Formats: sequence, C-alpha cells, structure tokens
Amino acid sequence: MSIRILLVDDHQILRDALRLVLEREPDLVLVGEAPDGESALCMVDECRPDVIVMDISTPGMGGIEATRRLMRNNPTHKIVALSTFSERRIVAQMLDAGAMAYVVKSAGRDELLRAIRSVAQNRLYLCPEVSALAIESIVGRKSFEKPRSDKLGRREQEVLQLLAEGKSSPEIAATLYIATSTVEVHRRNIMRKLDLHSVAELTKYAIRSGLTST
Repeated sequence: MSIRILLVDDHQILRDALRLVLEREPDLVLVGEAPDGESALCMVDECRPDVIVMDISTPGMGGIEATRRLMRNNPTHKIVALSTFSERRIVAQMLDAGAMAYVVKSAGRDELLRAIRSVAQNRLYLCPEVSALAIESIVGRKSFEKPRSDKLGRREQEVLQLLAEGKSSPEIAATLYIATSTVEVHRRNIMRKLDLHSVAELTKYAIRSGLTST
C-alpha cells in the first residue's frame, strides 16, 4: 500500500524538486501541495494524507501553529517537520505541537524518505543534525530533576534506547540477543512504569530524556 503525502512549503522550486524525489519512490504518492499552513488545514480532509511534510517557516500561519491545529483536529495525523533550522527551541516547539519527525533541509533526500517511512510506521524520527543535540534540554528538564527512566532496569533502558533509535522489536531482539517476545514484554513493562500508552509516546519520551546514543 502506498504512503499518501501532503507537501506543505511556500517555495515552488522546492516543492517541484521534492515532487520529483517522491515520484521516483514506488511506495510513495504525492496527493497534494500547499503553500502555507492555512492551506494545508483546508486541504487535509480532501487529500486524506498518511503523512504531512510540513515546512516550519511558511508565510501567514507557520508550520508549528498549523501542526498544533492539525493535531487538535485529528491526533492521528503523522507530521514530518522540514526546516532550515535545527535550534533546540524550534525543534522542541515542533515536537510539542505534535510532529513525529524533524528533518533539516540540508540533510538530503534520503533523510526525508527515511522520516516519511518511519512516521508512516508510527515511529519518531530525527535527522542526525537534530539528534546530535543535547536532547534532554528540549523539554527544559532541570538538572536536578530525576527522570522517570530511573524506574527502569538496565535491560529496559537498553530496549528503550533502541526504540528511540527507530528499531523494531525483531531488530531489538537481534541486537540484544533475546527473543522478540521478550522485547515485547520489556516494552509493555516500560510503558506501564512510565505511564505511556503508545510506541510513539514511548519513542518520543526516550529521545527527550536523552536516552539515545546520538
């Protein structure tokens, strides 16, 4: 099944270039283009995209506010942020608005394609430029605050870290030399201990808590 994509960017040249990139991928289909956030809000019901690629700096309603409104209207939307900026404050605002991926425009086509496919599978994705930041500062966590991950055992923290890096349960099992069913047990225990209710929430928490190796 193809992944339906709505592309939101105010630069026609960039949209043209990204359209060519997407058209070369057999599992991706571009179902709409919008020049700004307000247009995206109007188009989303008609286009019914699986993934929305959202430029942050569009005129009028920017990508952060558009993402916030899209998620308020339908929390199941999967949004990839596309930006020239990699500042922690902007990344934080976009993740808080509900984006599941963040890719800087200088990262290249392959990073964007990975992000699209990751969020389509309900996985959070940050390009290397962004994941290399001190992620724990994204949510403004004070140095004296005790992270909830202290509740986790060593193996649970390893599983959580690998989830944050976008690994599937079979991939985690292979990395840690354990059964896939054991990974699933660890994942359920982690979610219970941290009071999280989906793999997306779990991955987002792991990245924000600085548990990734990047």
